[in-house]
Amino acid sequence: MKKSLFSLAALLLAGFTATAQEVKYEEFDLDNGLHVILHQDNSAPVVTVGVMYDVGGKDLGGTPETGLRTGFAHFFEHLLFEGTQNIDRGEWFKIVASNGGSNNANTSLDRTYYYEVFPSNNLELGLWMESERMLHPVIDQVGVDTQNEVVKEEKRLRYDNAPYRQFLFAISENLFKVHPYKNKNIGEMSDLDNSTLEEFQDYFKKWYTPNNAVLVIAGDIDVTEAKRLSKVYFEEIPEGTIPVRNFPKEQPITETIKDTFYDANIQIPGIMAGYRTPGFAERDSYILNMISTYLSDGKSSKLYKKLVDEKKLALQTGALNVPQKDGGIYILFGLPLGEVSLETLLAEMDEEVVKLQTELISEKDFQKLQNKFENQFVNSNSSVEGIAVSLATNYMLYDNIDLINSEIDIYRTATREDIQAVAKKYLNPNQRVVLDYLPKKDEN
Repeated sequence: MKKSLFSLAALLLAGFTATAQEVKYEEFDLDNGLHVILHQDNSAPVVTVGVMYDVGGKDLGGTPETGLRTGFAHFFEHLLFEGTQNIDRGEWFKIVASNGGSNNANTSLDRTYYYEVFPSNNLELGLWMESERMLHPVIDQVGVDTQNEVVKEEKRLRYDNAPYRQFLFAISENLFKVHPYKNKNIGEMSDLDNSTLEEFQDYFKKWYTPNNAVLVIAGDIDVTEAKRLSKVYFEEIPEGTIPVRNFPKEQPITETIKDTFYDANIQIPGIMAGYRTPGFAERDSYILNMISTYLSDGKSSKLYKKLVDEKKLALQTGALNVPQKDGGIYILFGLPLGEVSLETLLAEMDEEVVKLQTELISEKDFQKLQNKFENQFVNSNSSVEGIAVSLATNYMLYDNIDLINSEIDIYRTATREDIQAVAKKYLNPNQRVVLDYLPKKDEN
C-alpha cells in the first residue's frame, strides 16, 4: 500500500511540476534580423535584459595571413564594458549600480552572453545600454591594453596558479586535433599580445551584429511597451553578414591516446580519461548527463562510495559531462590515496563503467536519477534571471526555445536501457585519451 501511495504521489507531483513550471514567452524578429524574446513575470519588480551573441572561443580572431588568434570572444567579454560613444570609459558599472542594478557577462566556446538586472522601472536603461554595446562601442588601443592586463591576471589567478585547473585544457588538446575546441577559451596570451587594434575592430564587425544575436527581456514588463522599446533601441542598428563556419571534422579515435601533463601547483597526481561525445542538442548528450550524475553526484554516488568510502583508494573521484555544440567531452577523474597507483585507480573507475555497459542500473537508482533531474529542472526556471539565459540559450544554440518547458521530457522518457546503450557507445577504452596529471618537479 505504501508503495502504491508513493507512486501515486510521484505521478501527481510530476504533473503539477510540468504545469507549474511552464514558461510563457513571445518572440519576434526586427527588420535587421535581431531575434527578440519576451517573458512576462510580474511577481517581483525586477527585469533582466540579456543579449547573447553567436560567437565563442571556437571563433578565432586574426586571419590566415596575420595568424589566427585564440581568446578573442573571451577578450571581448571584457572589452565591451570599456565604454561607448555615449558611455565614458569606466562609467558602465557606475551607471548600473547607481540605478539599483547588477550586470555581468560570460563566454563559452560556443557563445557570449551579456546581461543586466534592474528594477523594472529601469527597463529602458538596460535596453539603451545593450544597444550602445552593440552599436557604439569604443574599441581603441587604451581599452585593448587595459583589458589585456585584466585577462592576463585572470588567467594567472584562475588557471596558471590554481591546482588542477588546467586539466580540461590538457584533455581538450588531445581529444581535438583540428577543431578549434582544442584551444583554450581564455586564449593564449601571446595571441592577444600579437594582435593589432585593427584585428580587434574587425572581429567586432564580423560577429557582433543584430542578426547574429538574440535579445531577451524577462520579468516585470508590459509586453506591448517592451516590444516598442526594443524596436526604438535596436531596430536602426545595421545588420551584418553572418560568417559561415566550416570547421574541419575530427577523425574517430580508435585506440587509447596516452599523454602526461605537469602542473606546478599540485602535489598529488591525478588520472583522467576523456572521451569525445555528441553535441549537446543530441539526446545521447542528455543521457550522458544522467550517467555522470549516477557515477559521481554526491557522496552516495557509485564512484565516491566505492573508491573513497569503501576501498579507500581515492581522495577524490568523479565523472563530468562537458556539453558543447559541435561535440562534447566526457571525463572520468581521480586522485589516488597514499601509494595507490594511477593505473589501479583508472581500472577501478573503468569497472564501474563496464557495469553500466553490461548491467541495467537498479530501479531505485534510476528513480533517484529522475528525481534529481526533476529538481534541477524546477530550479533552473525558478528565477527571472535563469529563465532569461535559458530562453536565449535554447534559441541560439539549440534552435528550440520551448526546451525551457519540454527539456525535462527527455529525462522523463529516458530508460535504463538508454543508459546502458549510451555507455556502450561512447565510453570505451579505445575511444579515449588517458592523461597522467602530475606534479611538476622543481627544475633547480
